[in-house]
Amino acid sequence: MARSYFGTDGIRGTVGKPPITPDFVLRLGHAIGQVLRRTEERPTVLIGKDTRISGYMLESALESGLNSAGADVVLLGPLPTPGVAYLTRAQRASLGVVISASHNAYPDNGIKFFSAQGNKLPDAWEEEVEQALATPPQWADSSHLGRAQRLDDAAGRYIEFCKSTFSHDLSLHGLRIVVDAAHGAAYHIAPKVFHELGADVIAIGCAPDGMNINHEVGATHPDALVRAVRANAADFGIALDGDADRLQMVDGAGRLYNGDELLYLLAAERLACGLPVPGVVGTLMTNMAVEQALVARGVELVRAKVGDRYVLEELHRRGWLLGGEGSGHLLVLDRHTTGDGLVSALQVLQACVRSGRSLAELLEGAPLFPQVLLNVRLSPQQDWTRNRHLAEATRAVQEQLGERGRVLVRASGTEPLLRVMVEAQDLDEANRCAQRLADAARAG
Repeated sequence: MARSYFGTDGIRGTVGKPPITPDFVLRLGHAIGQVLRRTEERPTVLIGKDTRISGYMLESALESGLNSAGADVVLLGPLPTPGVAYLTRAQRASLGVVISASHNAYPDNGIKFFSAQGNKLPDAWEEEVEQALATPPQWADSSHLGRAQRLDDAAGRYIEFCKSTFSHDLSLHGLRIVVDAAHGAAYHIAPKVFHELGADVIAIGCAPDGMNINHEVGATHPDALVRAVRANAADFGIALDGDADRLQMVDGAGRLYNGDELLYLLAAERLACGLPVPGVVGTLMTNMAVEQALVARGVELVRAKVGDRYVLEELHRRGWLLGGEGSGHLLVLDRHTTGDGLVSALQVLQACVRSGRSLAELLEGAPLFPQVLLNVRLSPQQDWTRNRHLAEATRAVQEQLGERGRVLVRASGTEPLLRVMVEAQDLDEANRCAQRLADAARAG
């Protein structure tokens, strides 16, 4: 069944335009309640959100829709996406819902879901919800309406969970850390996690106003973190995105490390501790240098489609624990069921503290190949797969690079963009090839 509303990560779009409107979200909540009540007489749904001003409106609509179908609601307030996943599991709830558009700017918003086990829902569940949306509502009578309440200590519970994933025989005492929460869902949580583990914390991007989420701060704009680390002579910088499931890190020299490098570091740390690492799951975008470095240490790298849900599916299929993307979505499945920027940062800091080595020293065996990524905006009716100019240019560039690099052209799963990636040993060549492909895409 072709899905009309669900994308690669829930439902997302511009607020005020279908489907991110209060009337649709009310219908969505009602449809979800109907689906849940097929297997559970009195389902309980947790709702968390990021700091977008539209979150209040969408939260109210979703709450009403769920209550109208006979589902109880627990409101968590602003909370990172992985925090909602954790509390859904810890509270034995039927479903967790996050109102967030992650790394997008504030005019966008979205809704994504977690199962009772804290995992993302399968396609079959999303299809069932879409089928329910297409049927008339079945309003519960007054005696069967759902109730709503708030969980006042949701943030505190999640803070304690994050701290529990850091080794109990280590601390962050003596470290100065800049924490950038992107004016997003972790603004009141991230600084406390690192402070309570002993670090001297400088907080930036922790003053949300409803419209500044991800604006020139956070994991998608790490220049602010680099500047703050240098200005404060900090040892580390940690940048999250708006819903805190992405991570970028900076060392004391102001050098930025992306998700590919941090994924390799997590695998190398486990090997150094004598733990088995049978394999790691990356994506089609994962840097070739990481693959080569892992293989040299006897660790297989398997590439999934771009998107943390596909990385997670591949990890579950193989029974492995580590996976991630260069964007900073990292999965450490013996620590959490989903990608968590805070938990991942703690795992990286744990490796540095335990070894007494810097990020640069821990990663000296895996220098990345230059990778150029260009975004080409598409018109709604534009079918890039039929672009003859792009197809010819892609073949020519692949032949030119040979085994010295690779090309990946794909559509974004969350925005009307074509993503053009070229990876090569020479940066100038990668830039020229990527621009050639982008020009060809626009010509179509």
